Amino acid sequence: MTMSISEIEPESVEAEFSTVVVIGLGYIGLPAAAIMASNGLDVIGVDISENIVEAVNRGEVPFVEPDLGVHVAGAVAQGKLKAQLNVPEAPVYVIAVPTPFLDDKSADLRYIMAAAEGISPMLQGGELVVLESTSPPGTTQKLAQFIMSARPDLSLDGSEGRPMVYFAHCPERVLPGKIMIEIVTNDRVIGGLNAGAAPMASKLYKTFCQGQIIETDAATAELAKLAENTYRDVNIALANELSIVSENLGVNVWELIEIANHHPRVNILQPGPGVGGHCIAVDPWFIVSADSENTPLIRTAREVNDAKPGHVIRQILAPFVGSESPVIAALGLAFKPNIDDMRESPAVAIVRRMALERVDASFLVVEWHTDKLPKELVGLPNVRLASIDEALAQADAVVLLVDHDKFREIDTATLAGKHVVDTRGFWNVGK
Repeated sequence: MTMSISEIEPESVEAEFSTVVVIGLGYIGLPAAAIMASNGLDVIGVDISENIVEAVNRGEVPFVEPDLGVHVAGAVAQGKLKAQLNVPEAPVYVIAVPTPFLDDKSADLRYIMAAAEGISPMLQGGELVVLESTSPPGTTQKLAQFIMSARPDLSLDGSEGRPMVYFAHCPERVLPGKIMIEIVTNDRVIGGLNAGAAPMASKLYKTFCQGQIIETDAATAELAKLAENTYRDVNIALANELSIVSENLGVNVWELIEIANHHPRVNILQPGPGVGGHCIAVDPWFIVSADSENTPLIRTAREVNDAKPGHVIRQILAPFVGSESPVIAALGLAFKPNIDDMRESPAVAIVRRMALERVDASFLVVEWHTDKLPKELVGLPNVRLASIDEALAQADAVVLLVDHDKFREIDTATLAGKHVVDTRGFWNVGK
């Protein structure tokens, strides 16, 4: 299908979209539900977690995301947003559930299919089903086929007089920490699976999206989202390789990249301890699994970034070979700065691997955005949360893993005499 820009003007969608059901109230689903409710739609959020449902119904947000709490509290107070455990009847369903990968790096679609199983008995015909979850090409088609198999009285094309159900893929394109801004201002890709689905979905997203609404087919929309994150992953892999080469050659990688980026057509990203989160660390594998024979570059970039935590661990532990009971301060656990999201976080993986390798060492973890260790670190007797003052005072080594703004306040004089590994360039730029 040829891509086109929707010409749909803002208009009332009250009749068509009297109620929107958002399935999955996580880092993407809850912001989507809140922003639609804040723009006048009646929204019902559905989640399998009783704790999340109860928190939302109190007007509370169960994770850190700037400005989300204001939207949720306001929408709940106005009666525009509520949460529940069961899927109700509605004219619109938005699926925003996780899509992790399996051991073979292929996509785990069970959460999407579970959502489909909940939706299918509620359908009467004429509904719009939107998949927001990042997915391999063909997933929206699989979703539709699953529902059509469960509901043979419905159709994708109106054949034999059966009522139609409309399916579209509308991937989120937001940055954690700025979701409530970017969910409104970013352009939106609308991939229709069957005739009429893309214009219908465009009307829905036009209720809050100020960016361009770009209509295409579902498979193109699915691959476009994966391509966006793969581009960043490949660029980060270049930066991570350069960081290792620079270390071996005695070159400051932060200064190197800053100088190289003065070229008008060069924009190398920043190296780090690896790549985390549920997008960049996952999405490239969906492309590889879709066409493994023709994706050597994408696979290699993933392998480079997946190997970086091991290099960082060697940097950290090298001075302590043969020494007993070192104390190591690990600064940050989230996968990116100023949020509490630890999904696929290289910082968590680094701390866990070090704690298992050096059971005699003590690991003092500083993370501003949580008061408890993630499940990967729970039960490790040599790992505990600590304040920044305690960690810096006791540590033999200080490791900056996440570039939270708070860490910029650290007086570098307190690092004197300690083994410092700065994976984010806070203290090394220009040196």
